[in-house]
Amino acid sequence: MPVLNRYLPMLNELNKSGPGQTMVRILLGFFLILAGTGHLTFSRTAFAAQVPPWLPLNPDLIVVLSGIVEILLGASLVLLVKKRIQLGWVVAAFFVLVFPGNIAQLVEHRNAFGLDSDLKRRIRLPFQFVLIFLALWSTGAWQKWRNE
Repeated sequence: MPVLNRYLPMLNELNKSGPGQTMVRILLGFFLILAGTGHLTFSRTAFAAQVPPWLPLNPDLIVVLSGIVEILLGASLVLLVKKRIQLGWVVAAFFVLVFPGNIAQLVEHRNAFGLDSDLKRRIRLPFQFVLIFLALWSTGAWQKWRNE
């Protein structure tokens, strides 16, 4: 038991996130809630432009389902603080899974969200990696993995 007591403070420090990480995690959560709401309402058509045609489901169904997932992930990032590390990996995986939609928008020259040229669509692609990084950093998922 004395050995365990010596390492408990260190483990607690690993599980804490700084104020910057917390702020980014909450902002990312609200961003996902807003995007998910857009999937279901005001941006539904624009999001359909990002659905690759090779997916075997109705594009509108994909938009609705991904919107629901985004709302759930966003709310989870804001509310489920004790699960934030696991959520970081799930949100990062979600951003990876939707990336083909961004590529499809570029390759098929689909206009949506003001991305009305190939140049704008190309510039948009690296921002998906920023979202992946923010999901892992703001939740502490990356730090925990690096410290294991």
